[in-house]
Amino acid sequence: MNATSRINPSPVAPTGALTAQQIDSWRVHGFALVDGLIPAELIERAQHDALDHFGAQQASTDFGSGGSFVFPSESKSVNDITLHPRLLGAVGQLLNASTETFRLTQADLWAKYGRSASSNDPYDNDDQRIHVDYPNHSLTHPPPWDSPDAVEMIIYLSDVDQCEGATRVVPRTGDDDPAYPWPIIGTPGVAGLQWMNDRVSSEQYLNQAAPPIASFRADHLYSREQAVRYRPGTVLLYRHDTWHRGTPLKPGALRVVMNLTFRDVASEWISTLHQGWAWSMYRRTATMEQIITNSSVEQRNVLGFPIPASRYWNDATVDAVKARYPGIDMTPYEAG
Repeated sequence: MNATSRINPSPVAPTGALTAQQIDSWRVHGFALVDGLIPAELIERAQHDALDHFGAQQASTDFGSGGSFVFPSESKSVNDITLHPRLLGAVGQLLNASTETFRLTQADLWAKYGRSASSNDPYDNDDQRIHVDYPNHSLTHPPPWDSPDAVEMIIYLSDVDQCEGATRVVPRTGDDDPAYPWPIIGTPGVAGLQWMNDRVSSEQYLNQAAPPIASFRADHLYSREQAVRYRPGTVLLYRHDTWHRGTPLKPGALRVVMNLTFRDVASEWISTLHQGWAWSMYRRTATMEQIITNSSVEQRNVLGFPIPASRYWNDATVDAVKARYPGIDMTPYEAG
């Protein structure tokens, strides 16, 4: 398949859960592109918050929101999406796990602005080199393919027909797929290769420093990448070992996405990309205190709050936590 091939999203089940085909796509091919996972009304509120903030900013291609939308954000819509029951349910389906056994490690809103010319900066984010995400999420290497330990996702708040900038992915075709050898190290920033982000700069460097890797990438990655078609609310579910990249936007366009990651609770080598959630407890708005007080048990689980069966819980700790968060329902933890 060539670089112009397009992948269209498929709707989730009427219950809001992923379909068997979507789960199979993620586990076999490394990604699933879905619509309808997050309610449209919530997506619209997040769009409004994002455009209020990013629409007035200077053009930038940096990563993240500069802290403005890192969970817990002052945007209620962003927080609601991060902990939405359907989203957590989808992660559980993909990892075949409950919220007791996976944790949130990344949640932020990212803006990207279209430009009319390249910056010629090897670290630029406009036209990315094809890559996998594990190097800046994990201290190790992803486990073998059939034992995934994390779910990444991009939630699009923009429309590809208006701003372009389609994410491109390389579907895995099976255990003998030459694009997915073991270990996955043919990318800048790994195995002694210099880290770069810009596609042209990266491939020029690899042609000089590691010609076999440059040939591998040309023959098996760029030649097979497919562009995802997205609209507001489309979710790309992928993995730390999925080959993908970002592409340029239409000049003058603004694209906004949410980037989230959840990991298996036992995979402590996968880092939390932001400051600990408790660090925000001293904000005058008391946003995190309200989240802890009003969340469900399942939502608290993914933040690292002790699960009901945790050895942390006894009469003394139940009473102490109840005192810290007035109005919290501690009934699920009282039998722990």
